[in-house]
This record gives sequence, structure tokens and C-alpha cells, in this order.
Amino acid sequence: MLRLLACVLGLLLLTGARVSAQTTPALNATLEGLDYPCPVQYLPLKLEGQAVRMAYMDVPGSSKGNGRTVVLLHGKNFFGAYWRETIKALSAKGFRVIVPDQVGFGKSDKPNIHYSFHQLARNTHRLLDTLGVRQAVVVGHSMGGMLATRFALLYPQQTAQLVLENPIGLEDYRVGVPFQSVDQAEAGELKSTEVSIRKYHATYYPHGYPAGHDQWLLPLAAQTRHPDFPQVARANALTFDMIYQQPVCYEFSRLTVPTLLIIGQDDRTVVGKGLIKDAAVLARMGQYPALGQRTTAQIKGAKLVPLKGLGHIPHLEAPAAFQAALLGFLQ
Repeated sequence: MLRLLACVLGLLLLTGARVSAQTTPALNATLEGLDYPCPVQYLPLKLEGQAVRMAYMDVPGSSKGNGRTVVLLHGKNFFGAYWRETIKALSAKGFRVIVPDQVGFGKSDKPNIHYSFHQLARNTHRLLDTLGVRQAVVVGHSMGGMLATRFALLYPQQTAQLVLENPIGLEDYRVGVPFQSVDQAEAGELKSTEVSIRKYHATYYPHGYPAGHDQWLLPLAAQTRHPDFPQVARANALTFDMIYQQPVCYEFSRLTVPTLLIIGQDDRTVVGKGLIKDAAVLARMGQYPALGQRTTAQIKGAKLVPLKGLGHIPHLEAPAAFQAALLGFLQ
């Protein structure tokens, strides 16, 4: 009960919170000092001979818990806290909600290792096993959608249902995006500033950047001002390469779990879009309305909820519409 009260208080205190560049101190590689909506715990792992910690929130359902668990998987340029409103909605309906920061992201360690969706899925599987969760609904946004797909392919018996919110990886970026080495990607990451990060995040909102998004952007910008930032930049480059080199779009037909796609129809996200110089190639990529329909057709029994007028992050841009689609599927 104390843990539930602590989470509820944290969710209420952070709701609508505003931060500014002037009041955001530099943050280290693991976002030390940044409050999350609920208490953060850590799972110890050993990867490639390195001891690392995987951060996560484990939020109980309301007093009338329904005995079901939902796992929320974040996107590449985010961390678990941005699921705050989704956590609140699910917890209120009795769901236990587990929200990991994948290794390489958020409050988790950022080792210099080979990153793979297989390994991240195994880490998530290990987390659920440690927490005694035999089966869960797996929800993935953006890069989290690629990871959720890989998880469902590797652990179908642990995946009760699969929800993909504007996932990246619905197409093979290697076909249209020029290759860059990890070192080249790292050099670009090291040049990141609040201005460049803000410019990129603005593309998630085709109809105008909402001021409220700053609370998810500024912590990332604050990391660029910390001596730890080279660790973050290296992890960002390695995980970009993971996305580029490890497509899941050829395996959707292998999924055997009930699946829902929630697709903001105005999204045009392409990983590595800035590397594309051919206008014709750029024009044909990132077409989420068509990609969503094609992917839904590839997954047996899958359902599609198209959300008109929304971009890449429906759960932030239109939380009520996103939650209605999600909860409707979970009934």
C-alpha cells in the first residue's frame, strides 16, 4: 500500500510539471537527480563481462487489481518516465505496470557493448522472470515497437497481447538510408545541443510542438552539458546502428500473439532521415498510413487503430485517444 501511495503522489506531483533550460542542471549518463513518476529500482545484469544495472518502475494496480500486467517499452530518444499518463490510466484500471529503461537509455547504465534487440528482449524477459511475471501485455512505442516485436517473437508464451504505437522498423531503413559507421554516428551525437535536439523532437509533432514536451526533452539536453555525455553519445550511436542493422519488418508474419497497431496518421518518421539526399527516396519512406496497413495485413488477426491528425507520439499528443484504443484492446 505504501508503494502504491508513493507512486500515486509522484504521478500527481509530476503531472503538468514544467521545466526550463535555465532551471535544468547538467545530468549525468544515468539521469541522477531527475525524478521519475514512481520509485525506480534496478536489476543487476552482466553483459559481455560488464556488470550493469537496468532501471525500472514497478507500479501496482489500484486496490481492485485485476491480476494482469502491462510492460511499457520506450522509444530511442526517450526514457520510461514519458509513459506517466499511460501508467496512471492503466494502474487506475487495476493493471500492474512495469516500465523499464532499457540498458543504454534513461537511468540504466550505458555500457560500450554490442547492442541488439535480442539482448534487450532477453534483459526484459529476465526482469519479468525476476518479478514473477509469467505473462504480460507488451506495449512498445517507436524503437520500443521494434523491441516489443522481437520480444513477442522470442517469448510468445510470456506475451499475452502486443501493442505497437507508431513503431519504427515497419520498413527496412538500409534500403533508403545511406550507411554510416558507428564512429560517424558518434561524432554526430557529440555535436548535440539543446537546439539540435529540440529541432529533431519538433518533427514528432507535425501540427506544432507543445510546450509540455519540454519535460521530456530538457533532461536529454541537460546530459549534453555533463562530463558523462561521451558515454551517452556512444550508446546513442550504438543503438542507432542496432536499429539500422537489425530490421524486424521481414518477420511480422511470424507473430502469433494478438496484436494491435495504433498509428498516428501524420507521422513521417524515418530513422536517419537527415542522411537521405535523394528527394524521391525521402518522399516514399516514412509513410505511416500505408506502413500501418501493410504491417497489419502481415500479422494474422491484427487490428489497426488509425489516429487522424496525430504524429509520432499519440500517448503524449492525444492521451485520451491513445488510452481509449489501448484499453479497448485490453478488455
